[in-house]
Amino acid sequence: MKLNIIQSCLLLVLGFMVASCEYDNFEEPKSTLTGRIVYEGEPLGVRNQGVQLELWQHGYDLFQKIPVYVSQDGTFSAKLFNGDYKLTLIRGNGPWMDQTDSLDVSLSGSQEIDVEVNPYFTIDAPSYEIVNDTIVRANFTVNQINATSTLELAAVYLGRTSLTDRVRKEGDEEVFGEQITPGTPATVDVTIPNGLRGRGDLFVRVGVKTLGVEELLYSQVDNVSIN
Repeated sequence: MKLNIIQSCLLLVLGFMVASCEYDNFEEPKSTLTGRIVYEGEPLGVRNQGVQLELWQHGYDLFQKIPVYVSQDGTFSAKLFNGDYKLTLIRGNGPWMDQTDSLDVSLSGSQEIDVEVNPYFTIDAPSYEIVNDTIVRANFTVNQINATSTLELAAVYLGRTSLTDRVRKEGDEEVFGEQITPGTPATVDVTIPNGLRGRGDLFVRVGVKTLGVEELLYSQVDNVSIN
């Protein structure tokens, strides 16, 4: 009886060792899929890691989604095995209109793709100036792309790092959508908070929120010198 127990323990340990070796020898994916979320060929700014895409691989009865998070500049990247995939947008997870079509991706080595979307609004020609070392004056134009959408707000966000948005910020100024006329230049002043004063620079970007849509669309982050 005692011998049987010892033999069972040895077999169990051996099984763990084999499984461990198989795990150690597991080949990591070597191909890279990179891309951009674009409108008319231009990348769209979003909240960093706030927007997610899904990759599904062909040929499997049981398969799980591969989440792909979008960086704030509208780019994304994923390490994958070669094969055929479907890239899909999650409904309600971006500042653009839902679309049911998926994008077929046949990956063999590294590949770059653009994912074209239709945003509710866009932001044109953002520019910034420092006024009296205490105010950031932002000039920009909001364009309405979807005629039935309502602009809830427009905002300017300040931060100490390039990861600046409505969630990560040191200062901000939000104005109601009624105060913005689409297609017409707008100006918004933001008081520089004490935490950013005395620095040589700060990071700034414009965001617009569509009524009923959680995620904002942003301009690209700009680095502005204070002194």
